Order: sequence, then structure tokens, then C-alpha cells
Amino acid sequence: MSILSPAGWLYGRIADLRNSLYDRGVLASHSLGARTISIGNLTAGGTGKTPLVAYVAEILTQSGQKVCILTRGYGRRNPRERVLVSNFDDVLADARTGGDEPVELATRLRGGSAVIANANRVSAAREAVERLGATALVLDDAFQHRRAKRDLDIVCIDATNPFGNKELLPAGSLREPMKNLRRADVVVITRSNLVDDQSLLRAKIVECAGNIPVFESSNKISGLTEVSEFNAVAEKGSKALAFCALGNPSNFFSQLTSEGYDLVSKKPFPDHHYYRKDEIAKLEKKARAAGAEILLTTGKDAVKLDGFEFGMPCFVVETKMSFDDADGFNRLITSFS
Repeated sequence: MSILSPAGWLYGRIADLRNSLYDRGVLASHSLGARTISIGNLTAGGTGKTPLVAYVAEILTQSGQKVCILTRGYGRRNPRERVLVSNFDDVLADARTGGDEPVELATRLRGGSAVIANANRVSAAREAVERLGATALVLDDAFQHRRAKRDLDIVCIDATNPFGNKELLPAGSLREPMKNLRRADVVVITRSNLVDDQSLLRAKIVECAGNIPVFESSNKISGLTEVSEFNAVAEKGSKALAFCALGNPSNFFSQLTSEGYDLVSKKPFPDHHYYRKDEIAKLEKKARAAGAEILLTTGKDAVKLDGFEFGMPCFVVETKMSFDDADGFNRLITSFS
């Protein structure tokens, strides 16, 4: 218990009332006009959701669907503006206009999926279906966005910190009570490679949600891409300063360490932070003082580094998602497409 626990209790009651209104049809959920898969979470902060959005979109594209990702786009200049971030083939917005995660997704999925940033998923879906011809929609961070009907509801749970301190906002990180996991159709445990035993977490999921499908996933580093212009080569033995602006930066640092990268310094920034020229200079000064030879960052950060000049090599860490039962997960996704 904390001084904020009463506020968390009130937050939970409001969340339950809102869900009850949707359950009873008092508040309406709207069909989006195409097969729809939602990917969300119970907690605020990073749960490894963005890589899963990309993974699901790729599965749908490979199965012959024309996919559009609908996302809120946190941290962008005008959160009320609807922005076409990608039209399948071209990235049409920068991070400040479209949001860092939408632009990251658009860049990663260029040539495969379209991306629209809009807090109103119902309105965004109309544009995706009518203007872009989308046949499948992936809703990013939409477990609580109940105005939009979905055919499949996937919830991500971070193995390293499943439910925070189990208190609701603002006392904890839960967006709604854990029992509401029962609305989910599927649970994906992310970052399972960073935790030895999932048995207690799996038991808690069964307690909250019943016997729904549960998959374990891991993110593995698949390579490094240089964003500076040194034409440098980075190896695992290279001494590095890692920096990022993520909801859960410690997981990025832990993954680098667990896969053999020599982190001599780390620098987290607030989630969705936009970098300034002087901050990059300070990072490089900090790196040199620690004996670092290179900088390492994420794809989400890389889309906010265009136009910066670096005084030392800077690399984006590319990751690949894998599943304990990839065939089973892929079949589940395509059965709803």
C-alpha cells in the first residue's frame, strides 16, 4: 500500500464501470469493416508490444492480407491529428508528426503494411478500408480501446515485470484490474528468455483468464545497423554506451548484456523522448569517458536521430521475435484473417 493506493482503487472502480457499460451494450463497440486483431496490455510502460505488432502484421501479409496498423502514436506533435504514416510502400511522416513507434513500424514494414496514427481507431479504420483497401487491421495498444470491435484480442505480459506492484494507476502500473485479463483471447508472454521459470506467471494467467492459449516469446538480437557515417564494424566485444527512450529501458540493457555486449555505460531517457543536438554531444562525451568505442540504441530511437551528426559510430540494435510454438501462433493468427 502507498499514499496513492486510494487513488488506484478509485481508478479501478472507474475502469470496471466503463467495462460494464460496454459489456451491457450501454456503450457501443463498432465494427471496423475488416478482420481485426488487437494487441495490448494490462500495464503502462514497455511490454514488448511493438515487436509483436510487427510480427503479426508480417504473418497476415504473408497469408495474402492487405494489412493496416492502427495506432495512437504517443508523443507526436498533434495527438488529435490523423496521420497516414505509411501507404504500404512509402513512409510519409517523420517521428514528430506521426509518432516514434508508428514511424518505426512503418520503416520496418515498408512494402508490407500501411500505418495510420489516430487516437480514434474507428475513424482510422474507415480510411484504412475505404481509401487504402485494407483487408486486415492490427490495433496497436488497444486492449482498453473498446469502441473498436475485434476478432482476436491478444494481451502482452512482460515476463520480467508482469503486473508491476499489482496496484492500479497512479499507485502502480496496472491500467485495469488483473481480473480483466478474462477479456483476452490469447496471452503472449514477452521477454521470456530473460526469466528462468514461467510456471508462477502461467498459473496467475490461468487464475485470471482461464485456459486460454498462452505463448512464450523472446527477442533476440539479429544484427546491428549503423546510423552514423563511419562505416564502422561493431562486434560483441566492442565497448559500448547504450541509450534509449523506452517505457522499460532496463530490458533493453539487460538483453544486450545477456547476449554478450560489453556495456561500459548506459543512459535511459523518458519514454518517447526527442533528442537534441547537445544531448547527443553529452552522450558521446559520457561514452568516451567510460572508454566506449560505439553507441548502441533501438529502432524506436533511430527514427528520431535523422539529421544528427555523430562524433563516433552509432548502431541500431535490430531484434527478431521468436516463439516457443511459432507454428501454433501463426495458425491462430491466420485463422482470424
